Amino acid sequence: MVELSKDHHAGLLFCWKVKEGLKKDIELYRIKKYVNYFWNQHLKQHFQEEEALLFNRIDDSLSRQGIAEHQMLVNRINQLNHHENEKKDEYAAFTELLTSHIRFEERVLFPHLEANLSDSALRNIGEYLVKQHPAPFKDNYPDEFWTDKKQF
Repeated sequence: MVELSKDHHAGLLFCWKVKEGLKKDIELYRIKKYVNYFWNQHLKQHFQEEEALLFNRIDDSLSRQGIAEHQMLVNRINQLNHHENEKKDEYAAFTELLTSHIRFEERVLFPHLEANLSDSALRNIGEYLVKQHPAPFKDNYPDEFWTDKKQF
């Protein structure tokens, strides 16, 4: 699950960037473009991998919570893409939910799965993830709004 934890670092950095943009009063359309970029280039696949490789292997309340939180985050992204939800608070709530979810996975769900999945299952999952992710996700989004650069 090391590869997924590396992805979590990218997720926390993403949240920081969005929060910085909000603090600097960056136009919400720029932040929304970045949210959609990160979702399409990274987070969507990350959620799918976690659910397929881990959460669906054990049917218990913690795994169901992980899946439910993924769905809540997807719903939030969908809400952000409707103009009537163009409020800074909506973006801040999304980043808080994602940060909280990452912390839950790292501190509660992953240790739980490591304790309850067989060593061979964990080994197979790890080998698969290493093959699928030969390099960590590289966030090369061109509009670095979080640094106050005016590129767009």
